[in-house]
Amino acid sequence: MKRSMLPIIILLLIGGVSCKKNFLEETPVDFLSSSNAFQNASDFDASVNNLYKLLRTELYTANENDPWEYAYRTDMGVNVPSGNPPNFTGEYDPVNSFSNKHWDPWYKIVAESNTIISRLPKSKLSDNDKKLYEARARFFRAFAYRSLAYLFGGVPLELEEVVAPKTDYTRASRKDVYKQVIEDLVFAAANLPGIAAVRDGEVSNLAADHLLSEVYIADGQYQKAVDAATMVINDPATDLMTTRFGTRKSETPGDVYWDLFRRGNQNRKSAGNREAILVIQIENDVPGGAGSTTPTSFPFPDLYNLERVHGPLVRDVRLPAGGTTTKPAFNWPAADYSSGGRGVGFLAPSMYFAHKAYQYQGTGSTPDSVNDIRNANHNFVRKFKVTTAGNPLYPVGTEIDFDNIPAGTTGFNGAPLVSGDTYNRSLYPYQTKCTEPYNPPANLLDPAKAFPYQLKGVAAGTYRDEYLFRLAETYLLRAEAYLGLGNTTAAAADVNTVRTRSNASPVAAGNMNIDLVLDERMREFGVEEKRMFTLMRTDKWYDRVKKCNPFYAPSADPKYNLWPIPQYEIERNRSAKLEQNPGY
Repeated sequence: MKRSMLPIIILLLIGGVSCKKNFLEETPVDFLSSSNAFQNASDFDASVNNLYKLLRTELYTANENDPWEYAYRTDMGVNVPSGNPPNFTGEYDPVNSFSNKHWDPWYKIVAESNTIISRLPKSKLSDNDKKLYEARARFFRAFAYRSLAYLFGGVPLELEEVVAPKTDYTRASRKDVYKQVIEDLVFAAANLPGIAAVRDGEVSNLAADHLLSEVYIADGQYQKAVDAATMVINDPATDLMTTRFGTRKSETPGDVYWDLFRRGNQNRKSAGNREAILVIQIENDVPGGAGSTTPTSFPFPDLYNLERVHGPLVRDVRLPAGGTTTKPAFNWPAADYSSGGRGVGFLAPSMYFAHKAYQYQGTGSTPDSVNDIRNANHNFVRKFKVTTAGNPLYPVGTEIDFDNIPAGTTGFNGAPLVSGDTYNRSLYPYQTKCTEPYNPPANLLDPAKAFPYQLKGVAAGTYRDEYLFRLAETYLLRAEAYLGLGNTTAAAADVNTVRTRSNASPVAAGNMNIDLVLDERMREFGVEEKRMFTLMRTDKWYDRVKKCNPFYAPSADPKYNLWPIPQYEIERNRSAKLEQNPGY
């Protein structure tokens, strides 16, 4: 059958003409690039949201290792598996130091903040919105530079968006970094919304004032620190929580301190928590929420691993059962007080935290270890009830006291457990703020139910929102500032406000000093606090480690009051000299 060639000829002619006009060259109707990305509120919101994520990742959810560098090697916590004594020479080496992992994330927050600030003038936002977004960006930039200054001392200051490679950075002094941080926070405090107006987890004027108080103390501006803290404390929207509240307020044992750390209780608007100043949001089983109950691999990235890291590995505890036999003492993993979830025993309390911190006695007649609710067994577990059946010597319900462990009891790798010794991964006092006793996310309960509240093998996270700032800390910051002014009476009053909530006896003004404030922070915050920042801000890292932590004391050196500048940063900064910290 013959076919006409006319259609083919027409197509060829069209094709020939099109080729001459380069028909493969696209003319986009619209596109997104760095030159037009920051125009409206949704563009800036995306970048601000990333700042929240970057901060959450660095301090909480990067993995099961990096966030804990702010607790290990302090007066409060011990990295038990690291070996005793630890190898500080290797751990602080500028080439392979753990600290190298924390330089870039803070500068990433700086860079993102600078991009927002630099793009605002040419955006389509109103003048009021421009100030709002600048205030948000400057808060995060201040937080990042504050953290860098505490850890490394003076660091390079970059306040503009970097659009081309730079290799000529030099270090600003720590004093100059503080000056910039204060300038950013003053602007943020003046232009951020009030705390009652923001959504849960959003930065507010009081969050800026709280951080401003801390940095003023670091800079020696004590009266300004008092004034900034007072702005937070006197705000009509803030109070310490002093009566039971929230999702499990009717349960026993329990108290208001225990309630602070139960899931769903951290936020101001959703839970009525007036103590919350800034809360890191963790959403369970929401993409990007950092709270997956179905993680697929170790080390459980993008999950807050506090339960896994701080809970002891009670799986390995074996009690004598007669003759030469031993039997497991505890069901594991289990959402009860004896197991503490699915801990693996990385972050143990220091000997000082476990034994001396709560022995402090104020003006009362009873030691705080008895009265202080923060030391109650449902808040700081020291006595563990046997949960496995079949041991004639220690039946179910028998209480095993960490300070009086039965002879012949063994722990990790079969090593004998020593009463009161926190250096065995399998048994040490732990704070229940790391877990959710008898109330884990339902998806983490093992349907096999071989024992009560049995958890799946993927359990490990602490599935709740986390305090970054809360009012108890504002009081202790103001107490610290009053100490700087020599006003021990006012300092004692602020410390006692926090202690009264916990039923601890009051301290006398004559006993007030910086070590007492640091002890009170340990009692109030424990594993909640990023302790490294506090010790390095106050230049007390060396003194406190020598005094409070015999695990690290033999390795301690005053040079570790500053972390080393990463060697890779020094080497690639080839157009100027980036000085290393002394001693490295």
